[in-house]
Amino acid sequence: MTTSRRSFFHSATIAAAAAISGNSSKAADIVRDLPNPSKASEDRASEIKISALYATRVGTKAYVRIDTSHKISGWGEITGLDPEVACSLARSMFELIDGENPTRIEYLWQKIYRSHRDMRGGPFMVHVLSAIDMALWDITGKLHGVPVYRLLGGPTRDKIRMYPHAKAYKVPAGGPRPWSANPKELENLARSIAEARTRVGPDGTLMFDAHCCLPPPMLIQFASMVKAYDLIWIEEPAVPGNIEVFKRLKAAIPIPLATGERDRTIWEMIPYLQERCIDILQPDVGHTGGISQIKKIATLAEAYHVPLAPHCTQSELGLTASLHAVAGIPNFLIQEGYIDGHIMPPGVALKNWTQDKDGYASLPQGPGLGVEIDETAILAVNQDPKRQYKWPRPKSPDGSIVDY
Repeated sequence: MTTSRRSFFHSATIAAAAAISGNSSKAADIVRDLPNPSKASEDRASEIKISALYATRVGTKAYVRIDTSHKISGWGEITGLDPEVACSLARSMFELIDGENPTRIEYLWQKIYRSHRDMRGGPFMVHVLSAIDMALWDITGKLHGVPVYRLLGGPTRDKIRMYPHAKAYKVPAGGPRPWSANPKELENLARSIAEARTRVGPDGTLMFDAHCCLPPPMLIQFASMVKAYDLIWIEEPAVPGNIEVFKRLKAAIPIPLATGERDRTIWEMIPYLQERCIDILQPDVGHTGGISQIKKIATLAEAYHVPLAPHCTQSELGLTASLHAVAGIPNFLIQEGYIDGHIMPPGVALKNWTQDKDGYASLPQGPGLGVEIDETAILAVNQDPKRQYKWPRPKSPDGSIVDY
């Protein structure tokens, strides 16, 4: 017990004794002068204000830093957008949060999301909002001196299962495919599954990422060939937008289906649950609205007994935000995550967690997200000609434009 708390309880005892002895005037004087142990914490949280927003390209990603009147800053990551455009939008959105209390995270999320009726729910708004949300949680955790997952109700697990790993691997689709395949194409795809099963072993976890680039007829053909390899899921079986396609695939394919990385907020997730056409949800903390939305999506999915296996192709900054989110939810399966230079050069975003030999991540340590950003290293990343954003140009062999 701290000295201030001891003083508080000692004075409270004296006040109670004075009241019992009938000296109510003395008791009232003592109570009036009692220190309020919650006042310092309350004032620290209620008086803090957002003072600045800094957005910068980091290769093909973008980082957002939000500064406050208390000299506490928070960081978030924007992914899946042209980073220059994303940075401009983030700076524009600062108008909505300038001078606000950063600990009012839900209020500020709603303020941004509902600010423009023609942009709400779109990828540019929501991806940028995701980064702002991460930064606000980072600030709030630092303000209270605790990891973000402590603010989400505390950890529901001691460590976090991750992939890729020696015992957990996702086989890629290998690019756009035709509407229906000939036997050789199917055999080659099936062979990649068989080889991966051999590598991870019978006790390993194996997935297949259709990546929306296997059209439904071909995917149905393919799924019938690989059931024996015990895939834990087929990911992104169809392009989002028509729930009837997912229902048709669910009826035809006996392997669990997973999706969600291209869907945003609770409103785009709920149809999958209501129509019972997806077995695993894969929201991305950088795509769907940040930590705040992951928590809500998990609650919706829990009611339908659907686990979350969050998608993530962000640097250690965004990945750590995802780890905080899943640390605080009960219905969690596995977390995607690429570390140690796979997404961002080492040293740019220094995480405060480790991954063990079995593929499990430790819970992030330190206040807030627990990630340190080397702003000098960002300059080197942006000078790398291989880390310039380029718009994808997916085409089939005949030159037509396809999904991927």
